[in-house]
Amino acid sequence: MSDNAAELMALCKRRGFIYPSFEIYGGVAGMYDYGPLGCILKNNIVEAWRHIYKGREGFIEIDSETVNPRDVFKASGHLDNFSDLITYCTKCQAPFRADHMVKEFIDNPDVLSPKELEEAFVKYGVKCPECGGELGPVDEFNLMFKTYIGPGSARIGYMRPETAQGIFVNYTNLYRYNRERLPLGVLQTGRSYRNEIAPRQGMIRMREFNQMEVELFVDPEDKDWARFKDIENESLDLIPNTTLQLTTMTVKEAVEKGVIANRVLAYFVYTTKQLLTTLGIDPKRLRFREHEKDEMAHYAADCWDAEVLLSYGWTEIVGIADRGSWDLSRHAQFSGQDMTHFKKYDVPKEVEMDKVKAKNKALGPRFKGKAKDVAAAIESSKPEDVKDGKLVVIVDGESIELDSESFEVVHVKEKIAGDRVIPHVIEPSHGLDRIFYSVLEHAYDHDDKEDYTVLHLAPVVAPIKVGVFPLMEKDGLDDVAKQIYDDIHRSNAEAYYDGSGTIGKRYARMDEIGTPWCITVDYETVEDGPNRGTVTIRDRDSKEQKRIKIDDVKNIIDRLLSGSDFATI
Repeated sequence: MSDNAAELMALCKRRGFIYPSFEIYGGVAGMYDYGPLGCILKNNIVEAWRHIYKGREGFIEIDSETVNPRDVFKASGHLDNFSDLITYCTKCQAPFRADHMVKEFIDNPDVLSPKELEEAFVKYGVKCPECGGELGPVDEFNLMFKTYIGPGSARIGYMRPETAQGIFVNYTNLYRYNRERLPLGVLQTGRSYRNEIAPRQGMIRMREFNQMEVELFVDPEDKDWARFKDIENESLDLIPNTTLQLTTMTVKEAVEKGVIANRVLAYFVYTTKQLLTTLGIDPKRLRFREHEKDEMAHYAADCWDAEVLLSYGWTEIVGIADRGSWDLSRHAQFSGQDMTHFKKYDVPKEVEMDKVKAKNKALGPRFKGKAKDVAAAIESSKPEDVKDGKLVVIVDGESIELDSESFEVVHVKEKIAGDRVIPHVIEPSHGLDRIFYSVLEHAYDHDDKEDYTVLHLAPVVAPIKVGVFPLMEKDGLDDVAKQIYDDIHRSNAEAYYDGSGTIGKRYARMDEIGTPWCITVDYETVEDGPNRGTVTIRDRDSKEQKRIKIDDVKNIIDRLLSGSDFATI
């Protein structure tokens, strides 16, 4: 951990942003608790995210379970493929994520095979950083936390490694809620769990973490977005996988030159920039890197990471991907449920086609009460699903193999009003804890000479918006200050009353936690004179101070929170 990161983490603990979890028992690596100020800052980030996706875009929100049955992750691929490569020191047995051991020698070491990593250990002389011992063989380690649903071990479950699956498995409910229309945007925020091998870098790699995920279901033949024209001339700093060189271009250029795959993906790449800069991420320390071809998921049409420059180096905090039809196709395959969208034609068409038809007379005696469901599963199948005269359908989670006694493939001529397509998914996936930490690090400013710390937090995320001080806690100054505090606090602008210590120390305490403005009630406020009924308001960043009327305080704070410049009040 760099000095800057260590200083910031110490500040976070001291001032109540985050605490190491279970510290009284020695702590657990990769786990942190949010303190009082951290909770407010985290919630402010979530609300800014909701403001864009629910407010501007009109997406809907759900809250799904964190424990999922095994079937969900078999379908999603997590059960088979959600692994990191692990190595142990042969001397002290300390575990390490294998690709991280060679990242200073090799770009994108996460694409290397176990054998290639073992060869890299030898080539670069990589040893155990704990004791200097030799590193052992490289193996796969599944990152999901396993549990059981109900007593005993009858039904295996897993803690979700991402919030996305809860949206995918609810697609049919959400599609009906949206009156069977696309596009359909759904968001979810909540806890996810990954049993990281050797979490380091503070909040950048955690075992229990928070996500803000968006799943946008779109027509695979219509990847446009109505508001694209609003942002098409805005710029993005991009690293395409074709050149691996940083280049700046407009959103429109990125699509027209084929750098970003389509307009809807480009729109949400730029939306990510809007959100992050609104939260206080320095745009000069923000870039978007396209996944390299050997890094890209096989089902993804395109994928970009929003990376910010931290004391740890360039770090991914948001991923924006066009996931194609992978997710719904897999859940449809494993659940037997229809996860399509009916795309209506302007004019009905008469077409000839092959269809799979159920032989209902044969199904009744064999499947009895399930016959209707089996018939529906058969007739939702496609002719190409028939292999060697056999058809496999899934009903209530059970895989059933059928032969020609139960179904037939017939050639028909039909007039159809539309076609069923599997929606594609555009996914902006935000790491809330990483964004939280990045916002703090980009706001952190320490003057070594003065030994003075300021968090230049954007007002929208600052946990305390206004500090309210009486110059002295007597002569009625404290009563006036408390009344101002109450008026501000009741208007949903988080305020803090502080009457102890010198004004300079109180300013310093507020600056250290990122409070944008402070109001001081002094003797001029209550004594006869030109400044009676006025208070001093101080701006954190410019240190400028002004006299304002008490009656105007609430209105001025509202204006400042809406973006007005302090110099104009």
